[in-house]
Amino acid sequence: MYRIRFHGRGGQGIKTANQILGSAFFLQGFEVQDAPRYGAERRGAPIFAYLRASRAPIHERGDITRPDLVVVADESLIPVPASGVLQGVSAHTVLLINSADAGELWKSRLNLEGPVIALAVPAGGMEHPELPYPYYIGAACAGAAARLTGALAREHLAQAIREELARYGPATVEKNLEHALSAFDGMGAEAGRVTEGAEISALDYRRPEWIELPLEDARISAPNIHAGATSELARTGVWRSFRPVIDYGLCNRCSWVCSTLCPDGAIRVEPDHRPRIEYDQCKGCLICITVCPPHAISAVPEREARSTEAKP
Repeated sequence: MYRIRFHGRGGQGIKTANQILGSAFFLQGFEVQDAPRYGAERRGAPIFAYLRASRAPIHERGDITRPDLVVVADESLIPVPASGVLQGVSAHTVLLINSADAGELWKSRLNLEGPVIALAVPAGGMEHPELPYPYYIGAACAGAAARLTGALAREHLAQAIREELARYGPATVEKNLEHALSAFDGMGAEAGRVTEGAEISALDYRRPEWIELPLEDARISAPNIHAGATSELARTGVWRSFRPVIDYGLCNRCSWVCSTLCPDGAIRVEPDHRPRIEYDQCKGCLICITVCPPHAISAVPEREARSTEAKP
């Protein structure tokens, strides 16, 4: 059985990539099980999806903890423990990372025994500039994953993309098809690198290690908040891959709009009514960009913004 996990951020098409690969397996004659797993349902938040494919009926259920292939659409998720990218990764697991850095460099960084393969999805040519990511990232990752298994035909991958993306129109289908097939062809030298994992015996099952929390008797339900202003201590800015940046030359100080609609209250208002973004708490959902009346807020890649900050 193939056990595959996709990791990415909301807006990168990870759920769709999982469905594309699952459909390709199904067209190839496999039994398939695929499902997404969400945390915070917002653009930029870490999500993952998992897929099982087998020639025999599939009786396993739940998250995949012994993956044969882990696909990472956004390399910035790797150092974030909550994303769970490396959960269950072993010497048998193949790690596919969307990155401009070489696979061997990542293997050294992460001190992994198994193979690590880099897939550099091009970032240019975004026909939808309002989106923070090229909308074909997921399809490209699915195409590369399909070739790595060595079990899927090119025509079945193409058919799966046409079926899964048909509702978005011919232009979107063709663009995603172009990138998916390019990734499929580019992984030719690695075809068959991913192999099916062994059957997992129910005898190896271990109960979860529950943490027992003491409960207090209470006559009514009430929030248990011991101190105020603690949300500032949760630096959720590590979720971002793009950050909103305000051009104060265009800003007309209608700060009640962006500050009110920011779901995390990460935009403060100065005495002169200028909005100021608290980047430690900004998760990069980019809602402020879509609601700004004068279009004074733009999205800047996080890596680019950090490199600018580091310059004297």
